[in-house]
Amino acid sequence: MALPINVLDLINGRAVESERIEYKKGWNPGPIYRSICAFANDFDDIGGGYVIVGIAEENGRPVLPPEGLGEEDLDSIQKEMIQLNNLINPAYHPKISIEEIQGKNILVIWAFGGDNRPYEVPDEIKAKDKKYHYYVRYGSSSIKVSKDQKEELISLSGKTPFDDRANSQVSLDEISLTLVRDYLRKVSSKLLENMDALTKEQLLSQMQLLYGPPERRHPRNVALMMFTENPEKYFPYSRVEIVHFPNGEAADEFMEAPHISGPVDHMINRTLEYLKINVLQQKTVKVKGQAESIRVWNYPYQALEEIIANALYHRDYQTREPVEIRIYQEKIRVINYGGPDRSIKLAEFKKGKVIPRRYRNRRLGDFLKELDLTEGKATGIPTIIKALEENGSPKAVFETDDDRSFFHVAIPIHSKFLTSTKVRISKTKVRKKIILSSEEIKRELGESAFKILLSMRANPKVTAAEIALEIGISSRAVEKNIAKMREKGYLEREGATKKGTWIVFLTWDE
Repeated sequence: MALPINVLDLINGRAVESERIEYKKGWNPGPIYRSICAFANDFDDIGGGYVIVGIAEENGRPVLPPEGLGEEDLDSIQKEMIQLNNLINPAYHPKISIEEIQGKNILVIWAFGGDNRPYEVPDEIKAKDKKYHYYVRYGSSSIKVSKDQKEELISLSGKTPFDDRANSQVSLDEISLTLVRDYLRKVSSKLLENMDALTKEQLLSQMQLLYGPPERRHPRNVALMMFTENPEKYFPYSRVEIVHFPNGEAADEFMEAPHISGPVDHMINRTLEYLKINVLQQKTVKVKGQAESIRVWNYPYQALEEIIANALYHRDYQTREPVEIRIYQEKIRVINYGGPDRSIKLAEFKKGKVIPRRYRNRRLGDFLKELDLTEGKATGIPTIIKALEENGSPKAVFETDDDRSFFHVAIPIHSKFLTSTKVRISKTKVRKKIILSSEEIKRELGESAFKILLSMRANPKVTAAEIALEIGISSRAVEKNIAKMREKGYLEREGATKKGTWIVFLTWDE
């Protein structure tokens, strides 16, 4: 049966990283099953891999046209695989597809990350005296695990990434075949041709979107993220919120765009479309002593594309916070709750060399890569940096905390779009302090507002974003509370956005 991918893109390494593909000129079950075992163990949570039989390899690249496999060979290989799959411990059954490439038949084996790792396999699967070992991928090779790797692999037992887990509260009836069909059409998968001949359960099983025995089949979370009309129903606040601040971060004037929700790929595309229409601008600049003018963007589209796609790819779908995009006069800030893996140091972001130890959403990434919405492993940050450099833009600023609870990316506007308007700083009017008890403040304004006031009293120069991190609520909630207190005359800010000071007109008992 066909696979839910574009096989030509797979063979040429356009949608899947090269270390996740292994080419075999012919059928040799020993090394092939060691690689299947390694992919199934998915040590780095990158989504398993593919073994392509019938295509030789040279320096990591496929040799075309294919060597191919005969009809009789294909038939005997498939029968043999049924037996060999049971020799993996625990039993593991990869998906397979026979494909015709340049007039030759090849066999594509999809060895997805298994649900019951760790897996072990005999060193030589056809040997009489079978010696079992665990295998993992190291670069583009399948290797026996070391002692430390074995301990770590065993510790991963039962630790399936969230997007690949079954959702036992939801029926597979919730999955939209219209969205599945649209996806298969976009990626030019041959599975689209077989779709009408399959039951819904058969189709979703072939796409590895279901889990459980036949009598209790439930969709995996990634199926709900990609192929339901409203994923927010299952993952609250799985949406994008866009807010414009025309007068700066501390101002109480802001404009909220309608929330963007829906399947993850739709959210990415609709968010980028909104930014294209409402934010992006291009300017032609004359260069002294040069005949040709240059064109620059206030924000390069490619950088925004990478930031938005990765925010929705890597977000923590168990955290009830939206992806926030804040648009100021001088920058765009994207806030993603559920920060980067703890193995990544912030200094690596600044250097542009980020290699995560493990991926949070391994299956979601594969779907987005097939749709050309994200690129290969660890290419996001370098792509952002390169796009900014080529546009002549200032460097992006990356922020996270020690607990990795959030990840901020700020892109400064290109200097050619900065206005030369002067910042007017008005002196705060002299007012008498309003004396209330702490309980009266909490009753009138709420617990969160009181915590905000405590933070401002301790540090009058604190920003709304810093307050949000300090007291553990969203930045939007902080801004709404600040706006309410300013309206009541309890609070003012004096000075510019970044260097201003909060003036609190409330005083209270301790």
